[in-house]
Amino acid sequence: MEPTFNDYVGIIYNSFEAFTQASTEAKRVGHPLIYQHKSMIVFFMWMQFKRIYNFKTQWKWLNQHPEALGVLEWKRVPHRTSLSRRYKQLYRILEELVIYLGQGSGGLGDELSTAHLYEDQSLFKAHGPVWHQSDRQQGRIPPKLRHLDTDATWAKSAYHGWVYGYGLHLTVNNCGFPVMIQLETAAYDESRAMQAKQERILTVFKPETFCADDAYTQARRIRCWAQHGVILLTPALRWRKGRFAQAYRRFIQQPDMAALLRARRTTIEPIFDLIGKLLGVRGRQKQLPIQRLPNVRTCIGLSVLALQVAMLANSVWGFPFRAISTIKGAFA
Repeated sequence: MEPTFNDYVGIIYNSFEAFTQASTEAKRVGHPLIYQHKSMIVFFMWMQFKRIYNFKTQWKWLNQHPEALGVLEWKRVPHRTSLSRRYKQLYRILEELVIYLGQGSGGLGDELSTAHLYEDQSLFKAHGPVWHQSDRQQGRIPPKLRHLDTDATWAKSAYHGWVYGYGLHLTVNNCGFPVMIQLETAAYDESRAMQAKQERILTVFKPETFCADDAYTQARRIRCWAQHGVILLTPALRWRKGRFAQAYRRFIQQPDMAALLRARRTTIEPIFDLIGKLLGVRGRQKQLPIQRLPNVRTCIGLSVLALQVAMLANSVWGFPFRAISTIKGAFA
């Protein structure tokens, strides 16, 4: 017995209802929404699994499949401009829902514990051609360059090389369950992303340890987090001078700390691969199927949420925790 499409939809609806009760982010003042956030999340996730990203095509699909309105609890098909507008607005809801599921699912088992967290960034190539930096800096678009994503920026990583696109700043637990996301253009600094997440990490999740790569090493941050009872672990490859640096390097070489640092690669890097597979992107640079930052944020955010839903279902049904084939088949 394996989870069905209705089971996954039920997890999303039930989780969103609990999230709405606990959070002001999903509550709306004024006239009630005709198309609720939870049904929009299910619909756009459904379309994403079917690789239908054009809003006009989504609108046509709804008109050709009136039975879908019952699943979505809609009385009529929304206009394609409404679909486009709601899609762009959905990211902030997804961002908060991911956090809610990350902090609220620990009671389901050790696989969902947030005692040890890991952080990293993965780059995604923008849909369409690249905008060479010399042209981009001058705001010049070559005459024959068509369908250019002008929101994207350039960044380089050891694994991806140079990428013109976007970056997913992801926080997961020691089993790879996502607990926090931040989607920015590729050039957005990792340390800046960490600073934006810091308050939530220290006051909401309160982990025992938090592991990240060398880009997140900052003496002031390590001290600050220690004062809040959180051990920030990084390789500290370039931080060697000074008494505090030497003491920190001795600390991270202790067997238990060293083991946590070694586990970072096998903990978080495969999760980026799973997110890419749910999104339907292939290759080292993972070229996106959609353009512009608001759309990209929702697109990747939906894949992260889909992974959370798959993992929650796997935990309940007793499937391998990182298996995604069942949810892909259910939504196909």
